[in-house]
Amino acid sequence: MKKKSTARHLSKSVMPSGLIADVRRMIEETRTAVAVTVNAGLTILYWRIGKRISEEILKGERAGYGRQILATLSQELFGEYGPGFSEQNLRHMLKFVEAFPDPEILSTLWRELSWSHFKAVIYLEKPLQREFYAEMCRVERWSVRTLRRKIDSMLYERTAVSRKPDKLAKREITELAKKIGCRRILHRAATRGSTRTETPLRHSQRQSPSRTPVNAGG
Repeated sequence: MKKKSTARHLSKSVMPSGLIADVRRMIEETRTAVAVTVNAGLTILYWRIGKRISEEILKGERAGYGRQILATLSQELFGEYGPGFSEQNLRHMLKFVEAFPDPEILSTLWRELSWSHFKAVIYLEKPLQREFYAEMCRVERWSVRTLRRKIDSMLYERTAVSRKPDKLAKREITELAKKIGCRRILHRAATRGSTRTETPLRHSQRQSPSRTPVNAGG
């Protein structure tokens, strides 16, 4: 056991500087990319299902046809694919298409917003409300909890944008999102730049002969 612990200690002592940090970063980046891809894929799937259901319901002429379609489809899918295809969730998908009928608008959102984000937004009454909160989620990276808190606090209603004509308000929402996005990009660039300049300094300090006795003595 002593030999094994010594081997571990020696292996850490000869570990190239920055290797662990680099490998961890690679793992985390890949995990994030996979999660984003899966999330985007599910969101696209739910929109497509909602679109298909909507098209089918429009074919029906009798009252209650849509409700019957949802109940029957859910029975077929629930047992095979799980609770994600419950009747309630199918209703969310239908509402999703109603709230965001244009897939081009969604293409800028579904890599940033989760399905839970969309469910919080699609039931808002006004299209500009939905666009405002969706854009703010995208650029500010709000969690679902933060989004719900902002909606409950009537953030949109308290902004000047909500009191302007629709066309002007839409333009201002887009401009606001761009400004916030630019600030985030600049902040990240500045943070990364400072990290890159500081890392060699810390590395040189660890390797400095004058500091080695201090570390050894500590």
